[in-house]
Amino acid sequence: MELKWLIDFIALVEHGSFSKAAQARFVTQPAFSRRIRSLENWLGVGLVDRDKYPTTLTPAGEAFVEQARQMISQTNAVRNQMQDMASEREQLVIVAQHALAVSFFPAWMTTLEALTNGALVKVESGNLHDNVEAFLSGNGDFLLCYASEDIFSQLQREDVETLQVGVDRLVPVSAANTAGEPILPVPEQGTLKVLGHPAQSYFGRLLARECIPHVPAQLKLHLACENALSEALKSLVLSGYGIAWLPLSLIRRELEQGQLVQLDEPLRSLDLSIRLYRLRRPACHAADQFWHYLQELYSGT
Repeated sequence: MELKWLIDFIALVEHGSFSKAAQARFVTQPAFSRRIRSLENWLGVGLVDRDKYPTTLTPAGEAFVEQARQMISQTNAVRNQMQDMASEREQLVIVAQHALAVSFFPAWMTTLEALTNGALVKVESGNLHDNVEAFLSGNGDFLLCYASEDIFSQLQREDVETLQVGVDRLVPVSAANTAGEPILPVPEQGTLKVLGHPAQSYFGRLLARECIPHVPAQLKLHLACENALSEALKSLVLSGYGIAWLPLSLIRRELEQGQLVQLDEPLRSLDLSIRLYRLRRPACHAADQFWHYLQELYSGT
C-alpha cells in the first residue's frame, strides 16, 4: 500500500469527482482512477460505487474515510519523529514558492530568527504546483506562497491553517534608458513585446484572468518568451528583450537604481497576498512554537 493512494482517496472524498480530484492531485484522470483501484485491491473491498453519479462511496468507503485520514496523519508523524531523532537539532521545513524564497524569505526569516528557538530552518523551493503537492503530502511543516483561493482551492481544507505574513504587488516593468524612461514604452496602438509566465503557472493564470482581458483591443501583446522563473524573466527584461509582470519584492532594488521602470495604464498591476500555510497534524515542538509565535505576531492581519 502506498501513502499517495490514501491521499488520493481523501482528495476524491473532498472534491466529489474523479476529474476534480485528479486535477487537484496533478495527475491524469486515468492514472488517478488506477491508483484508487489499487487501494481498493489492497484493501480487498470497493470504496467507490461506480454505478452511481455523482461519485458515491460504498458503505466500506464511508467507514474508511476517517481511518484513511488517521493513517496519513500517523504516517507523517512517525516520519517527522524519525527525522528529528536523526538530527541533533529540530528542523523547520518550509516549502516556498521560488520567487518568495529569493525575494521575500531572506529578510522575513532574518527578522523572525529569534522565534525559531535555534531550530535548523530548511527551505525547499519550487513551482507552486509542486509545492502544494509536497505540502499536502506532508513533506514540510509550512507552505509559503502567494495566495488566491479560487486558483488553488485544494488549500481550502478544514485541516489547513493559514496566516497572512506579507503583501506584494505584481507590476508591469520595462528596462529603463539613461533618462529613466522605458526602453519599451506602451504604445497607444500597435504591438508590445511581452515576456510571459507559463499559462498554467500561478502568475500566468492570475494575469490571464485579471490583467490581459483589460488590455485595449488596439494594443497587441506579442509573447516573445515564456519562463516559469520570475528571476529569469527579470534578467530578460533588464536586457531589453521585452516587458514583463514581476513581483515588486523581486525588483525593488532595480526600480530604485533606475534600471527598471514601472509601466502605467493601460497595463494593470495586481495586489498580492503572501500567506503561510500549516497542516493541522502532529508536528515537532519547534514547528508548533513557531506557529504559535506567528499567530500572536500576525493576529491583526
